[in-house]
Parts: sequence; structure tokens; C-alpha cells
Amino acid sequence: MADKLLLIDGHSIMSRAFYGIPELTNSQGLHTNAVYGFLNILFKVLDEEQADHLAVAFDVHEPTFRHKMFDGYKGTRKPMPEELHEQIPVIKEVLTAMHIPILSKGGYEADDLLGTVAKRAQAKGVEVTIVSGDRDLLQLSDEKIKICLPKTAKGVTTVYNYYPEDVKNEWNVTPLEFIDLKALMGDTSDNIPGVAGLGPKSAEWIIDRYHTIEAAHEAALSGDPEFKVPRKPKAAQMLISEWEAAKLSKVLATINIDSPIDFEYDDAKVEGMFNEESFEIIKKLELKSLIKRFDVTALDLSQKESIDLSKIKCVTDPYMARIAFKDAASQGAAGFAVVRKEEITESESGQLEMMLLDPDESVEKASGKGDENETAELFFALSGDRFYRFSGFDWREELKELSLKEGVALYTMNLKSQLYECEFSPDSNVYDLSLAAYVVNPLKDTYTYEDIARDFMSETLPSEKELRDRFKAEKKAVNGGKSLAASGTAEFSVEETMGAYTAIVSCDAAESLMKKLSELEETELYKEIEMPLVYTLYNMQTAGILIDKNALLDFGVELRAGIEELQKRIYEEAGEEFNINSPKQLGEILFGKLGLKGGKKTKSGYSTAADVLEKLAEDHKIVADILNYRTLSKLNSTYAEGLLGYIGKDGRIHGEFNQMVTATGRISSTNPNLQNIPIRTELGRRFRKVFVPKEGCVFIDADYSQVELRILASMSGDPKLIEAYRDAKDIHAVTASQVFHIPLSEVTPQQRRNAKAVNFGIVYGISAFGLSEGLSISRNEAKEYIERYFMTYPDVKRYLDSQVDFARENGYIRTFFGRRRPVPDINASNFMRRSFSERVAMNSPIQGTAADIMKKAMNDVDRALREGGFKSRIVVQVHDELLIEAPLEEKDEVKALLIEKMQNAAKLAVLLVADASEGYNWDEAH
Repeated sequence: MADKLLLIDGHSIMSRAFYGIPELTNSQGLHTNAVYGFLNILFKVLDEEQADHLAVAFDVHEPTFRHKMFDGYKGTRKPMPEELHEQIPVIKEVLTAMHIPILSKGGYEADDLLGTVAKRAQAKGVEVTIVSGDRDLLQLSDEKIKICLPKTAKGVTTVYNYYPEDVKNEWNVTPLEFIDLKALMGDTSDNIPGVAGLGPKSAEWIIDRYHTIEAAHEAALSGDPEFKVPRKPKAAQMLISEWEAAKLSKVLATINIDSPIDFEYDDAKVEGMFNEESFEIIKKLELKSLIKRFDVTALDLSQKESIDLSKIKCVTDPYMARIAFKDAASQGAAGFAVVRKEEITESESGQLEMMLLDPDESVEKASGKGDENETAELFFALSGDRFYRFSGFDWREELKELSLKEGVALYTMNLKSQLYECEFSPDSNVYDLSLAAYVVNPLKDTYTYEDIARDFMSETLPSEKELRDRFKAEKKAVNGGKSLAASGTAEFSVEETMGAYTAIVSCDAAESLMKKLSELEETELYKEIEMPLVYTLYNMQTAGILIDKNALLDFGVELRAGIEELQKRIYEEAGEEFNINSPKQLGEILFGKLGLKGGKKTKSGYSTAADVLEKLAEDHKIVADILNYRTLSKLNSTYAEGLLGYIGKDGRIHGEFNQMVTATGRISSTNPNLQNIPIRTELGRRFRKVFVPKEGCVFIDADYSQVELRILASMSGDPKLIEAYRDAKDIHAVTASQVFHIPLSEVTPQQRRNAKAVNFGIVYGISAFGLSEGLSISRNEAKEYIERYFMTYPDVKRYLDSQVDFARENGYIRTFFGRRRPVPDINASNFMRRSFSERVAMNSPIQGTAADIMKKAMNDVDRALREGGFKSRIVVQVHDELLIEAPLEEKDEVKALLIEKMQNAAKLAVLLVADASEGYNWDEAH
């Protein structure tokens, strides 16, 4: 097999990646999207080409020989965005660490170096692949030189390959003729003049007939009667009069394939790319999806780990544990982590295999509940490298006593999951550092011991994936199923190793992290709202919500019957059977066979997206049936069948409520997502009917009335908006009256609906385009609505503008309770990213404040129920809504308590209003 050389156009691919990949930053605020995209393209092509040699070329920031020939060369180019500029040295650092040669030469462009190296390699019989986003390189295409032009859209990269025949097929010129084509038509991106007045069509005709500009020029001079460019009778004269510009343009467009670049082919051999140095850089950049390319078991990374687990002392004597707890009390702080002693298999981490074996058991595990007789180990860390592992005895009560001692602080991570093993009091001095790291920076994906060690201790520790990879490798070599994660006498499983790291990092990073919270003025938010919420959510999860399984099964049968009936009708209407779930086959049936108008053709076929089909549904029965088929199929798979797997032995669903996911601070729901149960359609609402209170109980459902608009009124201080709420008026009707300048009594339902859309749209920074789409009105009408709104409520406009200005100056926004949300792209050069950040700056203070109010209300309600001795419990939270399961004898008192706590969760310039109702299923109560 012949050698193969892969050459990458560095700046070109970095630029493509930068604009094709959404904004990414690591925890230090360094932009990484271009680096990430570049490496993905590099690895993708390297895998596909199976190249054994590799080099990357970069331009040097100084004039080239072309600039000396023509001052205006590339003079129209905009400066590189700062967010991209900062990533150039980073990618060079990565490439150097991976032993990939970097080609650069003062006075020459990367294209010249690529062309020179490619032609040298070709002369030696080497196959060459050049990857660039620049079409100029098509002139290098040859039998042994392939040009790859990648295009990235929505994070997905497609690579188009060009050999000479491919260039000819697409451009109707040979690779060398491509130079002459550009010499005639010029290039605005490089500011190559070309021949004034000649466009692409004329240039293509000339090159197709004469092949070179020299031959065309000679024909023009000789008066060749065949020189008659269609619709350009003066083309020959243009070429004659602009001949000097044409010659200059050809030189500027020609890649120099004899540049004086020092390049040793053997130095470009692909080997040792995924080494310790490059691994550490990728980890520092937090490009986690790229870490999978590293064989961490083959890298001797354990020697670099600053935490030595061999120092952990295994304690099986309760007396020795008491001594450690006493030391913690004297010291005032300690880190800990609780780990189940049972061996945890790899399949358990994914849940899928467990759910197939025993759905009930999987739910118990997912909710954190296991065998009551199951023991757990405690990893306990004190300063001064004093690490302990307590095993074989019950340490829980003494740990709880320690947590309540004045002057003692215990730190851990993901406290909620550990409460299943050790139920601390909400009044204990236990602090969740994962939660603290989330409050400090809510834009990150994870808040593990690895992340916190890196961000607050400047230490690199192996991730869970790395530990599991090591475990697999060692398991092959050593029988017994234990991972030798630490030297010495201590043997740990993966879970135990993670527990040890969690305890130690919790101890060592606590001071730094708590100090950061204080610097950001978020300590009160963390301690008064977020920490109590850990216990509130734990209580909700352990309570769970009862589901009528038989009703769910019956509804599933009904849905599947409806799906089968729709499927038969669709086949009859189409005249044949096909895969309705295949967009490609569906598109061919609707827009190919049936010839429906309005189809949007894409590279993969016709688009059958919902927005396309909805416009056709009214006029075409088959389209309406397809949309109904999709609706029923979604309801069946997600809810009728999907919810069954989450029902525990107690008949209840114990879902997870997460407080470290959203950037705004809102709570999210998973396993299953109870916040996403449909309510907009009658069919969807039937799923809420299968959620029922236990016997002798009733559901009480309360939600805030227009909480975000009330927050906007309060935070903006707009007197008209505040007055409308204080007078308890219909805010949407009042807005319509003010905006359309009509008496309140004359506001029509349609005007009220339009005003409502504007009211809520303003909270989310809606544009005229967005409002026009939502109301099905022209963009000018929508723009006028928004302008009238701001004329009516001028302080709202001033407030929103002030939030954008604040974010531009400070790089973040704040909620009423002091929660920060970074807005890293508020000053970005990219218009789309900057515009998105401006909307974030306007709406996040409002949405975040609403989230904070709901969290505080939940804490207040949960505490009041417990301290009051009530049996009632919160079972579900959905954005502005709380659902409580209450015994019938408590319902009136609990309903009053619920409303009182929700309405007094914050003191705003306008009243918070909560409405409550009751029922014997979730739908009835809402």
C-alpha cells in the first residue's frame, strides 16, 4: 500500500470550525469551539483516509510576495474575530503536543506551502489529501492529489472530495484552468481584480473555449470572429483593455508550488499523537468527547495524580472512627463521600440492562433506594493528608451528630444522592460543593470531583471514564474484579475510587470554592435557597407520585389501535405501503409520487419537518393523518410505554428533580421528565389523569399567576405596569387598551391575545420576526406592536437596555436574589451569537428570579409541612406549578398554607398571586 500524506489548511479549517460550531468555552472562559471543530475534522478525515503522514500549514502574519506585487491584495478582508484569534495558538499547542508538523514561512501563504509539499510528495509516488475550506486549492487537484472541502452546519461536518474529474464536473474547467477562470472573474474575498465587467458566466465561456487567458487574449487581439461571449459583445475589448489586470490576477491566483519550505517527509509520520502531553491539554480545554480517542490505560497518568490513595487508612473499628470525627470537630472541616459497599457492575451505570431484567428493581436503583440491610462505606478526609475509609460498621449516627455541631462544616458532592444512605437534617452544616460550583458557573455540563479539582485546586484527576477504562484493562490482567486504583494495601472498585476522590477534593477545595461564592456575592443564595432545596427535592423524590397503572395500560391499547388505524388510512391514501417514520420515504411519497406543492428539497431528500407538513395539512387529508400518526406514536412511546418502566414496587414513580442543569436556575426533571407531561391537547391531558393521589388523599395544585410579568413590572419599576397589577386589572387587556389607544371596555378578544403575545414575548426578548410568526401578521405590524408597547411602558425598555449594557460591561447578569449567569458572547463579533447573548441579558434576570422564587416557595412549603406535623407532601414541581398530595382531613389547611407560602416567597413592588385548586387526578386538580 502506497504512503498517504494528509495536509490541512490550518487557518481555513479553524475559520470553518469557528463559524460552524456553536460557542464553546472551558471553565476558564477560553473559547474552544474552533479547536474542537478543527480536531473533529482532522480526526474524521484521518480516519477515512487512513493516512500515515500528516502536516498542518498556517499563514504567517506578515506581507507575502503577493502583497508586494499588489498593495490591495486581501485588503477587503475583515480582521479575524478575537474569539477565533485566541484559539490559533491553542490549536498549535495541541498539534505540537501530538507531534504533528506545523508548516509556515514568512512571505508565503499556507496555500503555497501546501502546494509545494503536495507536489514534492506526488513526485515520490505518495498519495496526497489536502483539506481546506478554500476553493483556490482545487487548482492543485491531480491524479494523486485529492482536495477535500469540508462544510460544517449545525455541528455536523460533511466533506466533499475533488479529483480532476470532480473539478471538471462541477466547474466545467480543469484544475489548472481554474486559475485562469479566477484571473478573469476576480475574487472579492482576496480582492483579486480580474477583468472589469466580466462575470462568472462570461469567464466560464472564455476558458471553456480558449483554456487559458493567454490564448483568449491572443484571439481577442487577432479579431477571432468566434470570440462572441453570449450577451457580452464587448468581452474581447474588455480583455484587451484590462490585460494587465488579468495577468496580475493570474499571478495572484496561482499557488506557488516551489516555495522554499523545509519539510522532511519522515517527520510527518503519524505516531504518538495520543500521548500524555496532548491528553492533558485536551482535558484542560475540557473537550471531553475527544478524550475517548486516548487509551488512558496505556498512558502512565497515575504518576501525575497529586492525590495518593495509598494514604487512605482502612478503619473497621468504630472507636477509631470516633477519633477521626473528634479530629474533624477540632479542625472544623472535613470532606466525605458515601459509597455503597456492593460491587456495582458496568451495566448498572446505564440502567438499560437492569430495566430489561427487572423494571421494578431499576426504578429502586434510579431513585437511590436499595436494600435497607445494605451497608455503605464512608470515605472521610481531613486536612494534612489524613484520609479514612470506614467499613463494616454503622457510622451514620455519629456522622449526623458531627454535622450538627457548631463550628463544624462537612463538605461533599451531589449530596442529594447520598441522602438515601445517610439522611442529614436540613439544619446540618453539610455543604454540597457540586452545587456551589454550579452557582459559581451555571454554564458547565458537569460538576464532578474531576471538574472541581481542576477549577479550584489546579489539579488533574482521572475521570469516571478513565477509571472504568483502567478497570477494564486491569480486569483482563488480574482476576478478582477489583481495580488497583491505589498502590499499597488499599484495593478499590471504580465507585470506591470515585468516592475517595470526592471526599479528598471536597476537603481540599472547599475553602477556595466558598471564597469564590463570597467574592461573587452568592453565598446567601447558595445557603438560603440552593442548599435547603437539596432536602426539598430529596423529599419529593422519596415521596414519588402514584400512577394508575391499569389506566395507563388501557390508554396505551387505545393509542396503538389509533396508530394502526391511521397507518392503514395513510397506506390507502398513498396507494402503497412504506415506512411512515422514514423522512426520506415519506418525502418521496408526498412530494414525488403524489406531487404535493410546497416541498423543500434538501441534500438528503424532501423535508418532512412539522412546520412543512402543518402548512399542507388543511388541504391534504394524508398530511393531516401523518401528523396525527406522529402525535399518537410520540404519546405512546414516550408516555404510555415510557412511563411503565419507571413505576416502582410501591406503584409510584420516583422521578429525579435536578437543580444543576439549567443556566437560568430552573429545576429540571428526568427519569422520567414529569415536567413535560402534555397539557395543551385533550389527548395529551389524559396522561395527567393517570397520576392520582393515594387512597384517602386529594391533589392540591397551585401555580403562580403571570409571575414573570410581575417580576418585570417590579424590576423595571414601570409605574403603569405596576399600577395595572396593583389594581388587579387584566394585564393583557390593559396592555391592549394602552397599545391600541382604545377604551378598556372596547378591547376585543383578538386584541387581548395579541397583547398577551407581546407581554410574554417581551420577557423573552422577542424580535419583530418572532412575533410576526407567532401572530401570523406582517413583520412591520409586529414591529409596530413592539414599538407601541415600549412607548406605553418606557421604563420596561430602559430596564431591558440597561441589562444589556450591564452584561456588556461586566460579562454577566444578576437575578433579584443575586444569582449570576455569565454572558460570555455579549461582545462577540459574530452577530448571531451577540444577538442571542443580548436576549439572554434581557430575559435571564426575569426567568432566573422566577426560578429563585419558586425554589424559595418550595423550601418554605416543605419545611412548613414537616414542622407542622402534616402528612401532606410535595410530589411534583413544574416551572410555576406545585402539586401536593394531601390527606382529605388536611386539604383546607394545606391549601391555605400553600398559597400563603407561595405568595410571600419574595417582596416585590407588586403582589405575587398564586391560585390553587384540587382534584382526584393531576388533570382535574390543575
